[in-house]
Amino acid sequence: MKPRHKKLAFIITGVAGLAVIVALIMNAFRSNLVFFFTPTQVIAKEAPVDRTFRIGGLVEKGSLKRENDGLTVHFVVTDLKHDMNVTYKGILPDLFKEGKGVVAEGKLSPEGQFVASQVLAKHDENYMPPEVAAELKASKASKTKL
Repeated sequence: MKPRHKKLAFIITGVAGLAVIVALIMNAFRSNLVFFFTPTQVIAKEAPVDRTFRIGGLVEKGSLKRENDGLTVHFVVTDLKHDMNVTYKGILPDLFKEGKGVVAEGKLSPEGQFVASQVLAKHDENYMPPEVAAELKASKASKTKL
């Protein structure tokens, strides 16, 4: 093989290897990507039915119910326009309180209930995802106009 052909084969092999690496990275990124939705978006069927996603808003006051097993809890997440029932089995974070911000990660059940696999509590809306804070401010503004 001539040096010129060796160099060309090396370049082609390098480009092919790089393409495979990029494809693997993009596939891993896509499979680990978790989108965020508000209860209004979930009710509007913008959220995926068969994939994990996050829902965020405020825990509605008076909605927290615990089952006898001590781990399963039911609560309602609201964006002040629509509400979404959430079920979670596990230990809630210390900052989880009614009337405070929450982000839950999980899937929709066939009945339309959100089944959370992870719950993240926020003590101040300054620490909420920007989408939740903007949606809550818009909802509060529209309620004060009524």
